Amino acid sequence: MSLSSRTARAVSLTPAPILLTPDLSMASTRLAINVEGLSRTFGSVRALEQVSLAVPSGIVFGLLGPNGAGKTTMIRLLLGLLAPDAGRATVLGYDVTREGDAVRRRCGALLEHPGLYERLSAADNLEFYARAWALSAAARRARIHELLSGVGLWDRRGERVAGWSRGMKQQLAIARAMLHRPELLFLDEPTAGLDALATVALRETVAALVRREGVTVFLTTHMLTEAERICQQVGIIRQGKLIVSGTPDELRARRPGHGIRVAGRGFTPELLEMVRRIPSVTSATVKDGQLFVDLVDPAATPDLVARLTAGGALIEELQKDRASLEQVFIELMKDPQ
Repeated sequence: MSLSSRTARAVSLTPAPILLTPDLSMASTRLAINVEGLSRTFGSVRALEQVSLAVPSGIVFGLLGPNGAGKTTMIRLLLGLLAPDAGRATVLGYDVTREGDAVRRRCGALLEHPGLYERLSAADNLEFYARAWALSAAARRARIHELLSGVGLWDRRGERVAGWSRGMKQQLAIARAMLHRPELLFLDEPTAGLDALATVALRETVAALVRREGVTVFLTTHMLTEAERICQQVGIIRQGKLIVSGTPDELRARRPGHGIRVAGRGFTPELLEMVRRIPSVTSATVKDGQLFVDLVDPAATPDLVARLTAGGALIEELQKDRASLEQVFIELMKDPQ
């Protein structure tokens, strides 16, 4: 059975088009998603445990976590496809348990499969789904042209999808999910299995959608670089528990110490060991010919420079090294809290 067949039974479709225009003036204050104490178990497995989360409208929110952390379960709960064991959640102001149909009518979703008919052309795939959303003939033609042009596939609209790359199929799947102009778009690991170029293209498509249509995006991923470049807010989940959420800068600020990146020459193993013995240094590594040092206090930087010079290093450049989201993520995964 195809994904489309399963979805047709699980998700009710409206007999009339839902053409919603988000109120962008409210984007900074209105919540697209509000979750309070949400929990869900599958037998003895606790997929989500007391998760509370607020996502403002008009942003890209990234839920980050390793495989099995509960990311997909969260999306299915928010779409009303699963019932929580405890807690409550509203999406676009609708209770996901009591008003799941209303939630799904106003949301688009790209889950683990693209939901495309591979024997059909790109245009025919969108035509099929546009008819399911009961768009008029004129609205279908205009929307299909708009979306395929937006994802760079208009010139290939007549091609059968079966011969396309995974990246092109994902682009088309996003267009499919946006046909009815949803206010909120759920993307579950959208770049999984894509090469670097396809990942960049998909990321640019998502960013363009937010700018052009004002849609809120709820994105799950375990790719930290992807989240750092596209998300205005992120949450990190581990073993069903939401550890922390906030802007990437707020999460980076949680990382203790002050990073210093030193470019130059002469970073020998002996010098590196000497640096690690300095009381103000919490870690020191050499990567790609550069020295990365974490200090307890940035006031210790002049002493570090003096010791490096005395140890025979030639310093060409010294910069503050902002912690990456990946570094924060790795530390949070290690921290038992």
